[in-house]
Amino acid sequence: MRRQAKNLLFAFGGRVPMKHIAAMAPPRFWKAVLATALCVAAFSQTGLAQVPPASVLRIDTANAVAYFQDTGDVTKYALDPGVPTPVRTKNFFGQIAIADIQAVNGQPAMGVHTRVGMDISLLPAPPPGSAVADVVRNAVLEIAFEILKSDGTPIGTIVATGYNGGAAPPGSPSKVTLANFVVAGGTGAFLGARGQVGAEPPPPGVPFARSTSMTEDPANRRVNGGATQRWVIHLIPMESPEIAMLPAGPAITHSGDFSLVTTSKPAAAGEILSLFAKGLGPVNPGVDPGQPFPSSPLAIVNSPVEVTVNGKAAEVLGAVGLPGAVDGYQVNFRMPPDTAKGSASIQVSAAWISGAAVIIPVQ
Repeated sequence: MRRQAKNLLFAFGGRVPMKHIAAMAPPRFWKAVLATALCVAAFSQTGLAQVPPASVLRIDTANAVAYFQDTGDVTKYALDPGVPTPVRTKNFFGQIAIADIQAVNGQPAMGVHTRVGMDISLLPAPPPGSAVADVVRNAVLEIAFEILKSDGTPIGTIVATGYNGGAAPPGSPSKVTLANFVVAGGTGAFLGARGQVGAEPPPPGVPFARSTSMTEDPANRRVNGGATQRWVIHLIPMESPEIAMLPAGPAITHSGDFSLVTTSKPAAAGEILSLFAKGLGPVNPGVDPGQPFPSSPLAIVNSPVEVTVNGKAAEVLGAVGLPGAVDGYQVNFRMPPDTAKGSASIQVSAAWISGAAVIIPVQ
């Protein structure tokens, strides 16, 4: 069994010392897991029909610049190396905004955020040139967030549409104002996501984005600079991470022999454990939808994966798709050295989307 396990070591390009990488579970173990949990209870149609728990993604951006369509002469677009002042109209002002994604929920990230639309200046008692309406909004926009890991690995895209400015949508996370967008969908780790989007207001006197003419060369956006923004996405994913449950308890094992963590054989502080879950999303190399994960090369989970123990981040050593499974994964992690004896709450997340916690015993 150890020889089989060694042949299925996680492949991490040398970035994680081999002594810290636990082996994949032997075939007879993960086949039992798939048979008893991953292919029955965890993937039942009833389970799929349930609404996954919502997650909140706080996306920090920088170099936010709004390019306003202040000329009809298309030969002048994107040519000015300077920072021209836009010539604003009273209303119906087209715009394209671009910003760099820098972090998601405080974790370093990369990517791009765009907004495309038009000013509409909706007001209940408008001055001349503004539009009369029962709400207060300043633009109708389509927005997108293409999120990458800090090393440039693509994670997924979230697309939304709606109104900018004014009050936050009902039920939105705290501190959100300035926007009311509905999540229309997503790709990658956010495939089929729903939800709503708002933004936190900047400090008084600080613009939400630098405004410029569409004649400015956008290649100089980072040189010329822009504003910082924080967007808040109240996300309801199509599927969220879920640790598989076996008759004896959560599918969490000791990495040494892949025996289940139970009251008769509890986990220990600092020990390497393996958990088995579903809903961790795309893998690398990619696998076509509905196709099982391969055994060689192992399919590495594409999104950032986190494991928390009693709310404290644990060291994640690797996360892969189980060979032969369609939506079954193994995550190896180290219990924090200061984990107290008794019961521990284990929770896994992928792409900042968290699943429900399970409880295991700790000696």
